[in-house]
Amino acid sequence: RFNWSELIPLRLWGRTLGLQTENSQFLLEGMPFRIFGGSMHYFRVPREYWEDRMLKMKACGLNTLTTYVPWNLHEQERGKFDFSRNLDLEAFLSLAAKNGLWVILRPGPYICSEWDLGGLPSWLLQDPEMQLRTTYKGFTEAVDAYFDHLMPIVVPLQYKKGGPIIAVQVENEYGSYAKDPNYMTYVKMALLNRGIVEMLMTSDNKNGLSFGLVEGALATVNFQKLEPGLLKYLDTVQRDQPKMVMEYWTGWFDNWGGPHYVFDADEMVNTVGSVLKLGASINLYMFHGGTNFGFMNGALEAEEYKSDVTSYDYDAVLTEAGDYTSKFFKLRQLFSMVIGQPLPLPPMIESKASYGAILLHQYISLWDVLPSLLQPLRSEFPVNMENLHLNDSSGQSYGYVLYETVIFGGGQLHSRDHVRDRAQVFVNTMFVGELDYNTVELSLPDGQGFRQLRLLVENRGRVNYGLALNEQRKGLIGDVFLNKTPLRNFKIYSLEMKPGFMKSLRNAAGWSAVPDYFVGPAFFRGRLWIEHQPQDTFLKLQGWEKGVVFVNGQNLGRYWKIGPQETLYLPAPWLWKGSNEIVIFEERAAGRIIQSVDIPYLGRTQYVD
Repeated sequence: RFNWSELIPLRLWGRTLGLQTENSQFLLEGMPFRIFGGSMHYFRVPREYWEDRMLKMKACGLNTLTTYVPWNLHEQERGKFDFSRNLDLEAFLSLAAKNGLWVILRPGPYICSEWDLGGLPSWLLQDPEMQLRTTYKGFTEAVDAYFDHLMPIVVPLQYKKGGPIIAVQVENEYGSYAKDPNYMTYVKMALLNRGIVEMLMTSDNKNGLSFGLVEGALATVNFQKLEPGLLKYLDTVQRDQPKMVMEYWTGWFDNWGGPHYVFDADEMVNTVGSVLKLGASINLYMFHGGTNFGFMNGALEAEEYKSDVTSYDYDAVLTEAGDYTSKFFKLRQLFSMVIGQPLPLPPMIESKASYGAILLHQYISLWDVLPSLLQPLRSEFPVNMENLHLNDSSGQSYGYVLYETVIFGGGQLHSRDHVRDRAQVFVNTMFVGELDYNTVELSLPDGQGFRQLRLLVENRGRVNYGLALNEQRKGLIGDVFLNKTPLRNFKIYSLEMKPGFMKSLRNAAGWSAVPDYFVGPAFFRGRLWIEHQPQDTFLKLQGWEKGVVFVNGQNLGRYWKIGPQETLYLPAPWLWKGSNEIVIFEERAAGRIIQSVDIPYLGRTQYVD
């Protein structure tokens, strides 16, 4: 049993030794120490709720918070850095210290995390030769410039400087990628040369373990099922070192078109108990998953491309909205027995609101928005999203791109598999079908004279894991053919739906009452009136097909009727007392109302094998 009471950041003054290893155990300032960690990502949780989730960590018996750092949010445009508001890393880490939590920081540059391109900025892909996660010059120069901005924030928050950071992870599961034997040393030196002095760690699943090592960093392992001998396997790559599970997967993530995965609470707690019995340290991935707000979800590409849903509930210890689950109380019981002293009381639960039906009474067609709000780029050839001349030459990262060209007559439209990821095809304003990974050919109806062919292409999320990271350009990535002739002379409209665009959309001329029958693509708007202090709620989009929801300008993320997810989480801090504006971009078939409900519905469940 360990006495944690003296190992709380605010009470610990003599800070010279930091986290060390000796005879297969961790020492913190020379005292035996075990890491009981939980993952929570500041960029997936509204800032107003950070502290609540940290207090719940403490009440569960955890002593360490683990977080990734998403490069693609902190440097959305090359050379422009943002560490403000919900991206205020310094505030987040300081809050962890204030609440008595140590921190393991995982700054990447690649983070995986079911996050678009594993956290790498899409503008890296403007270079046709780009080799991500290697010592390719174009990549390392960008990482160096980013770390030059990130590390001055991180360095003063290290343990030896009086801060909460006791360890820093070098990259992330590189053993599963392993394209460059010099890369891990490069990342390690990039950290050390900028003033990182705390313990370094790597993390990999069992298969990648021996390929992801770097000298001077403690290897840790990631898993969900504790196979016999799995922790012992760590001894084969490093001798006499403490065992650490960097990611113990408490649940799993969901893809559009699949089930909502759940992982049995008793099986989870029994496995955590077994890990602790073996004397190991553990980090729960996730303790609290949160939400892939906006367009930031990642995707998988195993046999086929599958994009991740908006919710990152993960069937974790806390729900997407931060509520307790049976996992929380079972783990709390387990940790309190191991620690051998009473834990703080769990904070009171926040009640959720059901605000009822919200009428979307106005709409404006995308075709009416184009001339007034969006200036097209002109190009003889199709241009992929990342290489459009936009955003100070950083290209377009997320959202939709509309490609328009003129055709004469009909025939066979063939994408040659150049659509990333899904195109709705229109002749003038008439919908004729979709092109994606599975459908590469469409018949266009004959017609008189010249007509406009329009392809509205959605980036559904870049793959975040595996060997295909260099191939994640979006939009049209090559020629599209009509009757075997490549199409030319495009007008290209970028539909990123950033705050500036949403603001000008609000004041656009052309909003009108929604007619009885309508097909998209179009924007719809309505108002939610709240009498009292706003509370968390969930928006149910029954009768709508596919699109994105904005509330008071905040992008809540995507919905899609194929499921599994049926409700979008709407946090109270993003609502106002009084009138709240709701705008929905619907690609196809719009309902008339959406429902605000007090219970999330994430879809039919399936247990993780």
